[in-house]
Amino acid sequence: MSPRRAVPRIAVTTGEPAGVGPELCAGLLDLKWDCDLVLIGDRSLLERCAGRSLPAPAIEHRPLEAPCVPGQLDPANARYVLGLLDAALDGCAAGRFDGIVTAPVHKGVINDAGVPFTGHTEYIAGQTGDALPVMMLVGGGLRVALATTHLPLAEVSAAITPERLSAVLRVLDHDLRTRFGIATPRILVCGLNPHAGEGGHLGREEIDVIEPVLRRLQADGLRLAGPVPADTAFLPDRLEGHDAVLAMYHDQGLPVLKRASFGHAVNVTLGLPVLRTSVDHGTALDLAGLGRADPGSLHAAVRLAVELCATRRR
Repeated sequence: MSPRRAVPRIAVTTGEPAGVGPELCAGLLDLKWDCDLVLIGDRSLLERCAGRSLPAPAIEHRPLEAPCVPGQLDPANARYVLGLLDAALDGCAAGRFDGIVTAPVHKGVINDAGVPFTGHTEYIAGQTGDALPVMMLVGGGLRVALATTHLPLAEVSAAITPERLSAVLRVLDHDLRTRFGIATPRILVCGLNPHAGEGGHLGREEIDVIEPVLRRLQADGLRLAGPVPADTAFLPDRLEGHDAVLAMYHDQGLPVLKRASFGHAVNVTLGLPVLRTSVDHGTALDLAGLGRADPGSLHAAVRLAVELCATRRR
């Protein structure tokens, strides 16, 4: 956090305009926070969602590219959505913001607009240089990071190279220390295959890639355990004494965490020069405009961003 500010200033990108993001973000201004919040989005849209005028300092106005109807995606607004992220990143680079909280976007409609897009995590990494982004969800007493993110399952094995796995583990260890204030992180690492490969009978990725990487990093002082079978990695006895779990792919680790904390979990992007947290859910087009969307995850994302700013300042 900037030493010039008594409390952090957090940019909130309001996400896909046809989804629940704008109404959830507008609702943030009804509450008191230990930070200054700045919503980045179309002022008219946000005020329509709020049902009232919103204070000028709380909005950084970015106009929609096309009129918006709740629940109806329009590729014409894809550039608007990405522009919100760019504005937040520019603000962080200029020192105006201490961190970013992102409301959900819709990957499909952005791709329909002709813009290759696999997710917030990858987009922010591309806009901030050569950083390796590591996706981690926090909730239900768990921290679950991912060795790979938004990939087809058929491509996961080839993506888990010694170089990538080593880099991901170093980022995870580093950010647990510097962002979360854990002096000596202990990380539990899942195997890729059922039963962690069962000695090579169910796959050799553990033998050929994961185990050698863990041995090398352990020799460098990282406190790593594994590879362990993913189906028992989240048992209480296995988790005890560990600060985070590294899953090999998206749907290996996140169903467990979301079962424990859906609606209140937070997505944190590690390995970036900017602090970014996000909700654990999508655009919920079927709920847009109805006032029934649960704000719990967005509230948790703001609270965690504030906590991480304070940790970084110490």
